[in-house]
Formats: sequence, C-alpha cells, structure tokens
Amino acid sequence: MKAIYFVTNNTGKVKEAKALCEEHDIKIQQIRYEYPELQSDDLETIAKYGAEFSARALNKTVIVEDAGLFIPALGGFPGPYSAYVFKTIGNEGILGLMSDKKNREAYFESAVGYCEPGGGAITFTGIANGKIAHEIRGEHGFGYDPIFLYDDKTFGELSIEEKNKVSHRCKALKKFVKWISAKDI
Repeated sequence: MKAIYFVTNNTGKVKEAKALCEEHDIKIQQIRYEYPELQSDDLETIAKYGAEFSARALNKTVIVEDAGLFIPALGGFPGPYSAYVFKTIGNEGILGLMSDKKNREAYFESAVGYCEPGGGAITFTGIANGKIAHEIRGEHGFGYDPIFLYDDKTFGELSIEEKNKVSHRCKALKKFVKWISAKDI
C-alpha cells in the first residue's frame, strides 16, 4: 500500500480523502503542520506552494489541498479566501450577502498538490457546480457544505459516500489517484 501524508488540520478533508484513496490501496495519513499559506487568487498556485514547502520542511511525500467557494453574483467571493471568510462571517454571513441576489449559482473548486522531498509539485483540480441555498440544511460535511446545493440537496445533507461521488475534492483526488496508481513509489 502506498502511504502519503495529507498536510492539513481539517479532519473532514482527511475523512473524504481516506474514503476515496484507500479503495485504491493508497494510505492517507494526516500530518498537522502549519505551512505559510501563499496569498494568491489561484488555487493551484497556493496548493503547489504548500506542497513544495511541506515536502521540503517535513522531508516526506505529501499532498495538500486548497479549496474555495466561488459565487459569481459576489464577483467570485469568497474564492481562495474561503477559509478566512468562513471563520469570520460563516454560512450566515454568506446567506446575508446573498439575500437580495437572484443568481444563486456557485461552484466549489479544489486543487490538490502532490510533492516528494526535493521535487516539484504536481497539481490536480476539480470543480462541483451548484447553487447557494436560502437556508442552512444538513448535519454532514463541514464549512460551506450546508449552504451549497447540488441538485436538490446541500452537501451538508449528503453522506461522505454520496458527496465523494460528486464533490470538487473527489474530482481532484480521483485525478490524483489515477496518476499516483500508475506511478511506482
């Protein structure tokens, strides 16, 4: 079984990654490490930097993942600043910003960065299209999941297994799994 360290403090991301990767004989082990997060409008640039910094500092083969919720009616906000915005205004704040918006389209984007010590990072991306709900719904997931509508349910109403069939992170991780499964490490 291939073992890779997932550098994150977010246990929700780890649960989703484990559920998908371990089906393909890839062991994901969480490692908590605070790497400096590059400020950029591009998720791939952020993930690439985080993976390279972490692989070098920890001397381990790692993945990092950066994701954002992009809302066109808000000019793409919160985008790559989603974690900070969630910590400061939460789902209630986003719903407040959307209260007078007719266009409720939104998408989640994920960028997974993979890096071996001394190497350059490779990134894998995924997008899930949906809408912003009018209220918080669901007990599952984390972050913006309870306000992100996919078809008729929020991500917060989906189990990990259901979400892993359609989510942005799943799409990025599936590309990563396909690539790493063909690689001899």
